[in-house]
Amino acid sequence: MQHPDKFKPTRLDPDAYVSKRSVKDKAFKVAYDALEDEYAALAALLQARTEAGLTQADVAQRMGVSQPVVARIESSLGNKNHSPSLHTLRRYAEACGMRLVIQMVAQNDRKPLPTMNR
Repeated sequence: MQHPDKFKPTRLDPDAYVSKRSVKDKAFKVAYDALEDEYAALAALLQARTEAGLTQADVAQRMGVSQPVVARIESSLGNKNHSPSLHTLRRYAEACGMRLVIQMVAQNDRKPLPTMNR
């Protein structure tokens, strides 16, 4: 058993780290900001799956694919070479009981433009 005073883990706060590093390192900020869309898309997928109370295996079964395919869909959002198609994202959304909605936002104010519902 380790002595309690010997090992003191430090909790990582990713938001604080990004904020602090972005001020000090402009190249880091540019690179991090370039990934904003991918992080937002991944967060939307994970939120949809979580809110539906589904595992990757559940989504895979509903999509008619294997669980590793769903894992690749979720992990591919950060990879510009293998981004999922709109058809795949639509199927993922439907498997979660959701509908895919795409919005365009003005770069200067980040407010969403009206969406076209079908």
